[in-house]
Amino acid sequence: MAFNPGILTDWPWKSLGSFKYMILAPWAIQNTYSYMFKADEKEKDQSHFLILPFLLWRFLHNQIWITLSRYRTTKGNNRILDRGLEFDQVDRERNWDDQILLNGILLYVVSKTVKRASNLPLWRADGVVMTILLHVGPVEFLYYWLHRALHHHFLYSRYHSHHHSSIVTEPITSVIHPFAEHLAYFVLFATPILTTLFTGTVSIASYTGYITFIDFMNNMGHCNFELVPIWLFSIFPPLKYLMYTPSFHSLHHTQFRTNYSLFMPIYDYIYGTMDKSSDSLYETSLKREEEVPDVVHLTHLTTPESIYHLRLGFASLASKPHTSSIWYLWLMWPVTMWTMMLAWIYGRTFVVERHRFDKLRLQTWSIPKYKFQYSLQWQNQFINGLIEEAILEAEEKGVKVLSLGLLNQSEELNGHGRLYVEKNPKLKVKLVDGSSLAVAVVLNNIPKGTTQVLLRGKLTKVAYALALALCQKGIQVATVNEDEYLKLNKSLTPNLSCASKLVLSKCSSQKIWLVGDELSDEEQLKASKGTIFIPFSQFPPKKLRKDCFYHYTPAMVTPTSLENLHTCENWLPRRVMSAWRIAGMVHALEGWNEHECGNNDTISNNIDKIWEATLQHGFQPIMNFN
Repeated sequence: MAFNPGILTDWPWKSLGSFKYMILAPWAIQNTYSYMFKADEKEKDQSHFLILPFLLWRFLHNQIWITLSRYRTTKGNNRILDRGLEFDQVDRERNWDDQILLNGILLYVVSKTVKRASNLPLWRADGVVMTILLHVGPVEFLYYWLHRALHHHFLYSRYHSHHHSSIVTEPITSVIHPFAEHLAYFVLFATPILTTLFTGTVSIASYTGYITFIDFMNNMGHCNFELVPIWLFSIFPPLKYLMYTPSFHSLHHTQFRTNYSLFMPIYDYIYGTMDKSSDSLYETSLKREEEVPDVVHLTHLTTPESIYHLRLGFASLASKPHTSSIWYLWLMWPVTMWTMMLAWIYGRTFVVERHRFDKLRLQTWSIPKYKFQYSLQWQNQFINGLIEEAILEAEEKGVKVLSLGLLNQSEELNGHGRLYVEKNPKLKVKLVDGSSLAVAVVLNNIPKGTTQVLLRGKLTKVAYALALALCQKGIQVATVNEDEYLKLNKSLTPNLSCASKLVLSKCSSQKIWLVGDELSDEEQLKASKGTIFIPFSQFPPKKLRKDCFYHYTPAMVTPTSLENLHTCENWLPRRVMSAWRIAGMVHALEGWNEHECGNNDTISNNIDKIWEATLQHGFQPIMNFN
């Protein structure tokens, strides 16, 4: 929002939320029906019919730029600014599609009210040339002065400051303006289109090509990485006056009073508003190499729809906890299937996120495999190969710590990472499975004064460590499954005082349940009202009981000094990270020079140590549960 919002700041359909797309439905349905099903050829207007596909193309075009930009800035190639994004910018820019809706409405209105806008030809060379000349001339010149006017205190405080709230720009920052400002831009950019329309030279190619050009240049100029090769300016030196670069426009967002031009810097040269550091920043940005992280968190995809919840996917979804109840994702199943096939074929780990914490450079890498694939035994060898390849790549780059997230550290797959250490005994990168911190988080989530807990679900390394730690604290651990009781009892037998605290219960009346994977629906239904479910597993249990309480999976709130955090980790809320991920950071911050994976024996000795270290570095427990 601008500092002092003026009139027509909000979009008219703001209150409609996700249902705003229904505004276009009557026109889109009517035009599609007329073209597809009307027998009379005179009623079939191809130019009207193509408006909807053109709007969909604009959505796709913008999303491609968002994904490309986020991927490149995460890797660090040619990055311009090192500052990160935060949730407030994502929230401010989530309505980037409003300008497409506005353009769609105006296109439909003109097509229905102006006779010349019907039955347009696909191509007219004179109209294309006229569009180019009108843009190079009046549009660029008028935009420069309109932009300078928007930086006057009166207009800036009421409108344009909203756009400049984003110091580190993303492609879609280019269209984040108040409604009134967009109306002014539309009038300006409509000049070539309306001129060709009323001179009878307009064509489908001229107006769709022109708007696509505007989108392309806007998106490119607001990237936070430099992608215009220097050889272009070497071959044709005057090009520097005719085409801007991302670094050129980045200076406008950091200096504010320079580089006002739209796409042609010539007007900044003419009127003396060219930033003197434009050339040096451009050259410096091109020389920046891929960033080498200190800590890598290795995760994987979960559900087929999880690709949209990644930072590289839909920004608005990535900034919210993962949920499968988003209705429009069902409409995208063809795209979802295509991404699954691409992940299957590509078969390489890819960079997802980049953060900075204290002096550490952090990255998250993802294995292109889904949760269900980890349950397929015939996939184990291939998945292990991908994980080992990622570990060796991290080793080659000089990464200090690599933490294994989600099922990348499962016992059945690789013995909690033990397999990789045994195969590569000289590894310098330290592997962390985070079990010690996960146990510590669960222990500190148990309400004070608890005397008995029920342990349910699949017995894992964390479950055994929890049982031992609770028994050592004098808390009774109950289980209702005899087989689980025997396994737990065997692990506690060396310590008789601990083994006496383990009981086989015939009921499920305990108020505190520690639950892992494979907790059945029937078991949950047996819990008494008010039961608190505290997961110790990587994945949360299904929430069947509205009269019970569910903790998050082991996780902690991150310090505010953790930079560039603007996405949610799977189902966790904002600025919360899983214990397994945090453990890798703490391992590096403390400079611990050993692996933390594979063996169970050291967990009980590390619980208090890593908990205290984690708190000292600013991570905090999640005090509430959902």
